Amino acid sequence: MALDYQTFDLGAVDLLKGGRLDRAHLAYKTYGTLNAAKDNVIVLPTFYTGSHMRNEGFFGAGRAIDPDKHFIVSINLMGNGLSSSPSNTSPPYDGPRFPVVTLWDNIAFQHRLLTEQLDVERIALVAGWSMAGCQSYQWAAQFPDMVEAILPFCASAKTSPHNIVFLEGVKAALCADQDWKSGDYQSPPVRGLKAFGRVYAGWAFSQTWYREKLYRQIGFDTFEDLLVDWENDHAENWDANNLLAKLQTWQLGDVSDNPLYEGDIARALGAIKARAILVPCSDDLYFPPEDNEIEARHMPNADFRPFSSPWGHCVASPGNVPEFQAFLDGCINELLAR
Repeated sequence: MALDYQTFDLGAVDLLKGGRLDRAHLAYKTYGTLNAAKDNVIVLPTFYTGSHMRNEGFFGAGRAIDPDKHFIVSINLMGNGLSSSPSNTSPPYDGPRFPVVTLWDNIAFQHRLLTEQLDVERIALVAGWSMAGCQSYQWAAQFPDMVEAILPFCASAKTSPHNIVFLEGVKAALCADQDWKSGDYQSPPVRGLKAFGRVYAGWAFSQTWYREKLYRQIGFDTFEDLLVDWENDHAENWDANNLLAKLQTWQLGDVSDNPLYEGDIARALGAIKARAILVPCSDDLYFPPEDNEIEARHMPNADFRPFSSPWGHCVASPGNVPEFQAFLDGCINELLAR
């Protein structure tokens, strides 16, 4: 079966935290055409359980990001099963032996893809939901002279302690399965994957969303129906080691944890030259608006623009809330028009 994406071979790479991969690669897909001025590039990294296919819900003909106008580069996060991941890497880096990959590493690899393979010199916009939004901050801090604008939504520049604790909870649920076997499982730890999905669902939407039974708007009669669906999705579609590799990347998210900024988050945020609109959701349980409000104070060209909704983190999932899609497109148009 023909693949609907391309791969960029990175070769042997050394990683920020000291690990190594001998044959690394990025999976990506492009839409539209790079114009003669090379000023129409939009980068869309992928989110935690996302892929370039899921990113297609954020753009389209007549929308703010439009393949008829823009050269869109959708890049799969390391660990998502398409780019280098525990599930597709040969020994000695397979499974639980896959090294620690940070957002710094991801953006360094994406930079190589754009400059070495795609002939990109400037980026008009880096945008994304959740972990993809975290990568937009990382792009702007790591390559401040290359990125014109960023729009992270339901994301942050540094993973908060509370967010890390939330992720420890879903991780513990998965690893409690006796079939987990420290990542060297012979068959998928299905009970652990289902527990992971069930716990995750409690954080993805707000208390109000459950109280008001808004799950009915996406086809579930009861919240138990939703939980079963999330169980099955994680058990059927995700490799456990891949989930935990990306979870570790998420927990380590920090635009200042690198040789450029040496842990000084204020300096890292202050170095971002890109125009930015930071869009949290009022009821997001793990990327709360307060985090973005603090970040915006340190960023010289950032607007803090929260969106009020009981949908919480999943307000941004394509198709869930049309009003959010319209709001997001308005913000994108504003950034691209400046």
